[in-house]
Amino acid sequence: MTRTLDSDPRRDGYRMPGEFEPHAGCWMLWPERPDNWRLGGKPAQAAFVAVAAAIAGSEPVSVGVAAAQYANARRLLPPAVRVVEISSNDAWMRDVGPTFVVNDRGGLRGVDWKFNAWGGLEGGLYFPWDKDDAVAQRVLEIEGCDRYRAPFILEGGAIHVDGQGTVITTEECLLNRNRNPGLSRGEIEQRLQRYLNVETVVWLGRGVHLDETDGHVDNLCAYVKPGEVVLTWTDDRSDPQYEISRDAYERLMTARDACGRRFKVHKLVQPGPLHTTDDEAAGVDAAAGTKPREAGVRMAASYVNFYLGTKRVVAPLLDSKRDGAALRKLKALFPGREVVGVPGREILLGGGNIHCITQQVPAARTRRK
Repeated sequence: MTRTLDSDPRRDGYRMPGEFEPHAGCWMLWPERPDNWRLGGKPAQAAFVAVAAAIAGSEPVSVGVAAAQYANARRLLPPAVRVVEISSNDAWMRDVGPTFVVNDRGGLRGVDWKFNAWGGLEGGLYFPWDKDDAVAQRVLEIEGCDRYRAPFILEGGAIHVDGQGTVITTEECLLNRNRNPGLSRGEIEQRLQRYLNVETVVWLGRGVHLDETDGHVDNLCAYVKPGEVVLTWTDDRSDPQYEISRDAYERLMTARDACGRRFKVHKLVQPGPLHTTDDEAAGVDAAAGTKPREAGVRMAASYVNFYLGTKRVVAPLLDSKRDGAALRKLKALFPGREVVGVPGREILLGGGNIHCITQQVPAARTRRK
């Protein structure tokens, strides 16, 4: 039985490991809502199937699916992928699923963050979000892991850790008044330290231009390994992303992590810019309470939004002119892993990409200690 614990990971000796550490598996959710995914979600479902199949070549994959879509998902997903009935409001497992934490004795637990659809009634992307807020507990029950219910709002895509005491995040997201308006910067740092078991918070400024998550770090910057990160980049000084990325680069170059290291920063040139087409926008149903999808809008496209599996890096293919260079860069950064490109535009149309729809389960020798 999964217990909800009164303590926190730091007090109990648990930490969030880096994504580059070994995994026991990966969780995803199934896209279906027609007011976010075009054409009834069918193109997005094909994209999610491709992502699940690619990750399944690295580690076991589980997909949470609403009851009405269970038979469809089971038919489309590879036989090796586990399909589990889970209700949700949409398909962003990174943000609604649990953040797993481990200890040195092989224990595995999960942090269940409060979720308000990236801003609640002040800029949130849809209403209601109650089913999403219940996903993490359901996943932890299936995995047989004890649960910490964190006392503040956070999404998994808003943080990246090195597993050695450092978390990277953005001011645009965590300091946004639509998340935790009653908490100061220092109080947010204290909560990150308690629930991730970190010492150092590295604050970047803004996330990728027009990112509707209010600037999640996982679309901007990701760890390669401790002390080394990859940062989305453009050399076009007229592009709004240039100043954002330059500011992040300067902050990283002057920062020190929890071990006293300076960061080694690798620049990964962004795709596009990419914009929604008339047909793509027309395929999305309008609905009250949901952010509309409009033609001609620039999308927050980034190759940094990849999944770092145990054996594979699964990265989005977004721009035929730049996909090849992005994959070559990732192969150079992760020489011990196979790099697999999967078409990512359909996921991007929904507001995120491969990292946003996945959540890794760290490898652990036992389920509870």
